[in-house]
Amino acid sequence: MVENRALIAATALVKRFGDFTAVDGIDVRVAAGEAFGFLGPNGAGKSSTMRMIGCVSRPTSGRLSILGLDAARDGPAIRARLGVCPQQDTLDPELTVLENLVVYARYFGIPRRLARERARELLDFVQLGDRSGDKVEPLSGGMKRRLTIARALVNEPDLVLLDEPTTGLDPQARHLVWERLFRLKQRGVTLVLTTHYMDEAEQLCDRLVVMDNGRIVAEGSPRELIARHSTREVVEVRLDLDNSDAPDKLDGIGERVEVLPDRTLVYTEDGDAALAEIAARGLRPSSTLVRRGSLEDVFLHLTGRTLVE
Repeated sequence: MVENRALIAATALVKRFGDFTAVDGIDVRVAAGEAFGFLGPNGAGKSSTMRMIGCVSRPTSGRLSILGLDAARDGPAIRARLGVCPQQDTLDPELTVLENLVVYARYFGIPRRLARERARELLDFVQLGDRSGDKVEPLSGGMKRRLTIARALVNEPDLVLLDEPTTGLDPQARHLVWERLFRLKQRGVTLVLTTHYMDEAEQLCDRLVVMDNGRIVAEGSPRELIARHSTREVVEVRLDLDNSDAPDKLDGIGERVEVLPDRTLVYTEDGDAALAEIAARGLRPSSTLVRRGSLEDVFLHLTGRTLVE
C-alpha cells in the first residue's frame, strides 16, 4: 500500500503511560474505502491505538498521519472529519432520537435545517425513522447502538472509528448492526473497528491486525490469517477421562493437536480423514465435531487461552 494514499499511516508508533508501554512500535496502513480491524485480548493496546487515531491521545513517539494530516499537530482538523462510535453509548437521555443527532450536528457547524434533513436520512438508514420523536432512555440496546452509529455519520466523515460496535447486543441486534455497517462499506466509507467477536471481524473486515502486549503479531485478511496460522478444518473430540493416554494416541493426526480441559482439538486439512484415523487407532470419543478453521482459532493460537483481566 502506498503511504500517501493511506488514510491512516502509522510508523513505529508508541504510547507509554509512565513506565508502562501500551503500544510498542507498531506500523499500520489503512487505505480509503477499507474496513480495517484491531483484534486482541484486554490490555493488548487496541484502545490506546484507537485513541491516538482519534486524536484524543498524543503518541509518545513515532509518526502518525490521519487523512494526510499530522495527528500531533492537526488534531482539531482531523477530528472534524472523523466519525466516532465509542464503546459506551453517550447519548443524551433527555433529548429525542432526532434531537440527539441535530444537536450533535450543530457541534460541527452544520446549519439547523440541513442538520434535521441529514438526521432524518440517517435515522432511516439505521431503521429508526419511526422512533425519531421518542426519548432515548426507553430504547433497546440495539436501537441505542444504531443511533450512536447514525450520530457518528452526521458530519459525513471521511473515516469512521468504531470501538466494540456490538458489545452487549443480542444476536438479532448484532446482525442488524453488521448489515448497516456493510452498507457503509458498500458506499466506500472507511471503517476502523475494534472487536472481541471473531465472527464480526470475519464478516466486516477486509484486513486486520492481531495485537498482543502492545505489538502486532499478525496482519492480513481473515482468509489469509486462517490459512497462515490455522488449518482448513478442525476436529473437536471429547475423550474418555479415564483413558489418560488417549491424547497421546492422536499424535501425528493432522498438523497439530491441542489438549483442552474439556476436549481435544485436531488441526487438519481433512476432518473426515482425521476422524477415520482416530477410529483406526481404537479411540472412541464420546462426541466429535468437524468444523472449518476460524479466526478464533488464529486468535487463540497467537494470543493464548489464558484469561486476561
